[in-house]
Amino acid sequence: MDTFKIEVDADGIALVTFDVPGRSMNTLTAQVTRELPELVARIRDDAGIKGAVITSGKSTGFCAGADLAEMGSGLFGDTSGGEAALKGVYDRVFALNRTFRDLETCGKPVAAAINGLALGGGFELTLACHHRVLADGPKAQVGLPEVKVGLLPGGGGTQRVARLIGAQAALMAITEGKSHRPAEALSAGLVHQVVPADQVVEAARTWVRDGGDAVQPWDKQGFKLPGGGPYTPQGSQVFVVGNALLRKQSYGNYPAVVNVMKAVYEGLQVPMDAAIRIESRYFVKTLMTPQARAMIRTLFLSLQELNKGSARPKGVAPSEAKKVAVLGAGMMGAGIAYVQAMAGIETVLIDTAQEGADKGKSHSEGLLKKRVSRGQMDEAGAQAVLARITPSTDYAAVGGSDMVIEAVFEAREIKAEVTRKAEAVLGPDAVFGSNTSTLPITGLAEASQRPENFIGIHFFSPVDKMMLVEIIKGEKTSEETIARAVDYVLKIKKTPIVVNDSRGFYTSRCFSTYLTEGLEMLAEGIAPAIIDNVGRMTGMPRGPLEMHDDVALDLSYKIGQQTRRDLGQAYVASPAESIVETMVTKLGRFGRKNGKGFYDYPADQGSKTLWPGLSDLASVKVRETDPAMVQELKTRLLYRQAVEAARCMAEGVVSDPRDADVGAILGWGFAPWTGGPLSLIESVTQFVDECERLAATYGERFRPPERLREMATRSESYYARSDGGGSAQAA
Repeated sequence: MDTFKIEVDADGIALVTFDVPGRSMNTLTAQVTRELPELVARIRDDAGIKGAVITSGKSTGFCAGADLAEMGSGLFGDTSGGEAALKGVYDRVFALNRTFRDLETCGKPVAAAINGLALGGGFELTLACHHRVLADGPKAQVGLPEVKVGLLPGGGGTQRVARLIGAQAALMAITEGKSHRPAEALSAGLVHQVVPADQVVEAARTWVRDGGDAVQPWDKQGFKLPGGGPYTPQGSQVFVVGNALLRKQSYGNYPAVVNVMKAVYEGLQVPMDAAIRIESRYFVKTLMTPQARAMIRTLFLSLQELNKGSARPKGVAPSEAKKVAVLGAGMMGAGIAYVQAMAGIETVLIDTAQEGADKGKSHSEGLLKKRVSRGQMDEAGAQAVLARITPSTDYAAVGGSDMVIEAVFEAREIKAEVTRKAEAVLGPDAVFGSNTSTLPITGLAEASQRPENFIGIHFFSPVDKMMLVEIIKGEKTSEETIARAVDYVLKIKKTPIVVNDSRGFYTSRCFSTYLTEGLEMLAEGIAPAIIDNVGRMTGMPRGPLEMHDDVALDLSYKIGQQTRRDLGQAYVASPAESIVETMVTKLGRFGRKNGKGFYDYPADQGSKTLWPGLSDLASVKVRETDPAMVQELKTRLLYRQAVEAARCMAEGVVSDPRDADVGAILGWGFAPWTGGPLSLIESVTQFVDECERLAATYGERFRPPERLREMATRSESYYARSDGGGSAQAA
């Protein structure tokens, strides 16, 4: 075996080291799944082996789960459908499930020494062991996150977790894709021991040596399911209430969530050997859905490629930013300073007043205290991060920086002023990045003495949580500058997408259509509650009105005014714009930031409520809905965004569909179940015809670009046309 090494000690305990060659992290590759039955047979049949401990040879952790890249490229064979194809996929899926079952019934005690991360199929391997010892450390976690890529656990996870901790707790953990850190995993009953990392193997070995039980609880006579089974009074309520909760959480957009519920419900009523067959059938059924294929492609394959630097120009030498200055210590600048310092970058945080700069640094201090309190970092590590941030008002401190990130107020004049001040002390090779969400980079670069080094680096708020960074290339931005910006984003552990200059670039331009379509509906007289409820039903994180409050109405108004000035006669106003103008200029309702927008926000942090005065601005004509109307509103909200993404592709703002789909989901929360706006377009056979109907009914904003019409006529795919098209074939 190439992926497993076995050493048997004098006590007959086999130490099995899981170590996939050439990988920084173990995954369940095709080779691993081929060798696992051989490993299980060796443990079972070798008379010299009295028990086994399975651990990892990787310092990064135990196992990150199934290799979805191989899955996409044919690990499970033909996923196009048909009885023979389905049987082939099922046989491949069930083979792994069967092997895990063989491990737990091998008749010898097997312990898992989990030295870090164990997720998905990696955690399922440990669940098939009779005892689990987890290392205590900030990087250690266990869980089943498959629903996040549109799948469900396929190695017995739904059945073993439900039998360990009960159906209710299992369903909550699996349908949320939750990962558990050591103390939480122990408390939940998912692991048996938590010990220091350097003791994890010995603790597992001791359990085996001391006569560990080689029979799983569910294989023993008289086993009782925690919380009761599906037909007990208590257990039945789990599924009755659970169905309602899942509907509320997913709105029926995610087949994986529904199939998890079915697999657990049915599997708990039969012995384990039958239960894993049920799970495998639901896994295959889920794998065949368009949602799963789209999510795997975008949220795993494309995301993985972007996180490896696929957006980086070829032929440019690697770079490393060691010192970076951040101009502006507001919430955005403070967040950028924090992620830089966490990545080991010396950070200068500049503000107009020392008090403001110090306050910006205190933002990092607050975040670090939370990490320490949660066991994610020790106090010494937190202090080391803080020491990397120097708050100042003196631009001389910017000198020697490899890069500058400007995060000041969204106004040309202010941005131009700080650009000149910073460039006065910067070396000739330093990169200047502007964190702007809407202002064209080429125009901002006019204030620079070296526009070839000027680039847009657009972060999303809150910076510590949002994983996307949109890199915007101006007309004169050099390829080297793009490469250095990508290197910087990868160093701070964010996902970079690269787009060309445009008003609003890609993310803000497309996201704004969601907000404005909500305003159009409001102006038409549709009740605000209907608009926001339908928005959430599409799979967006919030309705368009409440999300507009989060963004800030006064910001939208200022951006609109700046756009009006820049475009002059070419500017076309929307009828719904008057609503925002009135809210901001006459009523002082700016959104969540000042406690009043489309909603009222109580000072005591209670639940927000729709502002009653909204009906005075837009009289309500539609207070009730039917299924057809709900579907029409959902279509409008999603298709409006997708059409704008198609326009960005047609205009060359975005050239790679991976950037478009990943950027949409990570950047503004576009409905993940679709795989992104371009994946949504490709999943709807009559998308262009439907957009033409919407344009005729509601306006030209729905009119598809000519390029999209041509693609539809020729049955072409965005992914097949792009250089990154290899990922299209993977899902």
